[in-house]
Amino acid sequence: MLTAEENELLTRVGPGTPMGNLLRRYWWPVLAADELGRTPTKAIRVLGEDLVAYRDLSGNLGLIERHCPHRRADLSLGILEPDGIRCSYHGWCFDASGRCTDQPYEQTANPNSRFRDNVRATAYQLRERAGILWAYMGPDPAPALWNWEPYGWENCFRQIVTAEVPCNWLQAQENSIDPVHFEWLHDNWTAVRSGRPERAAKHLKLGFDEFEFGFTYRRIREGGTEDDELWTVGRVCLWPNCLFTTDHFEWRTPIDDENMLSITLATERVPVDREPFTQETIPSWRGPIFDDDGQWILTHVMNQDFAAWVGQGRIADRTRENIGPSDRGIVMIRRQLLADVERVARGEDPKGIVRGEETPIPLPLVNAATFTRPRSRSEYEEWHALLERMGFPSDYPFQAGQPAWVRSLYQEAMAAPAGSPRAEAGVLA
Repeated sequence: MLTAEENELLTRVGPGTPMGNLLRRYWWPVLAADELGRTPTKAIRVLGEDLVAYRDLSGNLGLIERHCPHRRADLSLGILEPDGIRCSYHGWCFDASGRCTDQPYEQTANPNSRFRDNVRATAYQLRERAGILWAYMGPDPAPALWNWEPYGWENCFRQIVTAEVPCNWLQAQENSIDPVHFEWLHDNWTAVRSGRPERAAKHLKLGFDEFEFGFTYRRIREGGTEDDELWTVGRVCLWPNCLFTTDHFEWRTPIDDENMLSITLATERVPVDREPFTQETIPSWRGPIFDDDGQWILTHVMNQDFAAWVGQGRIADRTRENIGPSDRGIVMIRRQLLADVERVARGEDPKGIVRGEETPIPLPLVNAATFTRPRSRSEYEEWHALLERMGFPSDYPFQAGQPAWVRSLYQEAMAAPAGSPRAEAGVLA
């Protein structure tokens, strides 16, 4: 249980707040790179700040305050230039650093005026990695942008899925180190909703450990042993805002105190008979959380998570909790966040910051061979059959709403080659 003051400290992320100061020391995933291919400017809200992400006519990325410093017009409606973005209201232009580079009328009226030198827009760094655009909103020098080793796995189909979720980001991140919820929320509840009588294997033993880039949770369920990788390796609560489960990263980016962006990078190795396989662009899509009647969508793994997080309230009241033994990991990450707030206040780097070269960083992996060695077609088919037995859609089990064009790309990547026995039999997967 936290005090009201501690809960307030941990959940308020705006400029000038202790947690806002801490979180601004990290790079944050804010949108998929291909979104700027479809719409060259994008209004976003991150850590309580309204911003515009854009790619200018020279291909340079920019992230700038949404409202023009002149008279507060919306720069998401701006005009892209070779070196920045121009306000569509009166033509003032700003480069990626926020410097005002042009004031058309003011410079016509007074060619010697240096008025523009006194005008700046708030601007932040924006970089691309793994098909995602990452924002850094803290003081210089910026840390290295993490280069996780799985980003470089070859012969994999990847997709990026986003959703806006109406709750504080910390509720989602606490889920990243909560193993028992899978037994109940995803296994038992799915069985009940599907009308199946079976119940999931119980958790018998839990372990929680810290490492340089976060924490891990380990578990043994009925039928498992201490030789299983879920006990010897475990799942990764990646610092400060991610769950990593080998086949996907789930980041939780604060929009503001009461809303967050879920952004997932999902990876699946193609069957060996489809190698070599490369993707020029990682496709992205936005998944719904409610159906047309305003009811929760509960058919997919993360949609169930969303309902659970939002059910705790926009900001969970942690003063009313009763913490048990299964919550040890949650206690660990809360303590780490509180300690990191103090470290930042002293001028020190918080946990997980990397300085220097951006070389690939290995992470703890469960079932690593599924991605690091060729995958047989029978292994692929067995995985999809398992998903169906669990009650989840086998095409993409994590989030609802995958558009037909992304599903088509996926099926094309995974399909049995033309002329093979499986293709002749009509076996796509």
